[in-house]
Amino acid sequence: MNWAQNLSMKAEWENLKAIAVKEIEDTLIELPSPLRRKAEIIPVTFESAPNLGLQADGIAADTLGVFTGGEFTDDGSTAMPPQIVLFLENLWDFAEWDELAYREEIRTTFLHELGHYFGLDEADLAERGLD
Repeated sequence: MNWAQNLSMKAEWENLKAIAVKEIEDTLIELPSPLRRKAEIIPVTFESAPNLGLQADGIAADTLGVFTGGEFTDDGSTAMPPQIVLFLENLWDFAEWDELAYREEIRTTFLHELGHYFGLDEADLAERGLD
């Protein structure tokens, strides 16, 4: 890969990340105040796709996002620090390289993983259209 291709890939990554940050900020603003306060404390990180270690732990290579750590408890404590990881290149591919679809998938995936943070399982999330 030459330097121009590398620069282009870095610019694309920065663009995908900027869009994701903005979409998450907008989604947080829309949450009811009590949920927003709890949601704002969970870190959200971005990766291209699940690394080989995550894949060895059973995370599929095309996964869009994961929640790790303990669920939020009423007293505010968790068993281990929670985190949401969004896999931006997987989300971009899933959205078929359409920015509007990408924004929608960022929102849906973020809310899905946030739902896990709040203790919802896959059936609960499906009921809410977040599957």
